[in-house]
Amino acid sequence: MTAPVFLHPNAAEAAAGARLTLDGPEGRHAVSVKRLRPGEALTLTDGAGAGASATVVETVGKDRLLAEVVEPLREPLPEPWLTVVQALPKGDRGEVAVETMTETGVDAVVPWAAARCVTRWREERGAKALAKWRSTAREAGKQARRLRFPEITDPVTTRQLAALVAAADLAVVLHEEGDLPLATTELPGTGRILVVVGPEGGVAPEELAELAAAGAVPRRLGRSVLRTSTAGTAAAAVLLARTGRWG
Repeated sequence: MTAPVFLHPNAAEAAAGARLTLDGPEGRHAVSVKRLRPGEALTLTDGAGAGASATVVETVGKDRLLAEVVEPLREPLPEPWLTVVQALPKGDRGEVAVETMTETGVDAVVPWAAARCVTRWREERGAKALAKWRSTAREAGKQARRLRFPEITDPVTTRQLAALVAAADLAVVLHEEGDLPLATTELPGTGRILVVVGPEGGVAPEELAELAAAGAVPRRLGRSVLRTSTAGTAAAAVLLARTGRWG
């Protein structure tokens, strides 16, 4: 079984033999929830692709442990980079989407205020929702044993999304009326892939036209129509397998 992962602000600079203290919420989780004891292994990460494999030296109380670094770890930037643009779903489905996409291996998630979104992120409510998405990505990243957690960007409008589409090496809009399946789409070996997932009511025709003008192509996943909270995860699995990142 792989070692549990914890966030540590100094994980990127730690050399073999260095000793690091894990305290606060991370230390409490390690000692009181995971019940790590001296001699057991753990992984420390900065969440940005750098970290260290380590061994517990001692525990102090219920929320602190001392770990010794065994080996520094570095995770290169993934190629190609996969971003999923997620239209804002209702309720907690956004957090479900972020959690499963993080576990699958998505590199970035962009919240999108699409025209047909029922949910609207405004002021304090929007700030809280975005914080939940980011917290979910962080916790799911640790659960998935990732050194690099996905970036959760600020929400974008359709005009801002069009600019992201234009900058991508491949931009796909998941759409049930797409002529071709995502599974047979030619993929770049490097660069950036962008997948757009619409809201429950679907991508509005004017949005589809604007994104197509920026370079996006419509693609379908299969015969069934997936929920907005599961479509991004399914698409990511297809793409990550085909690009060799799951190899």
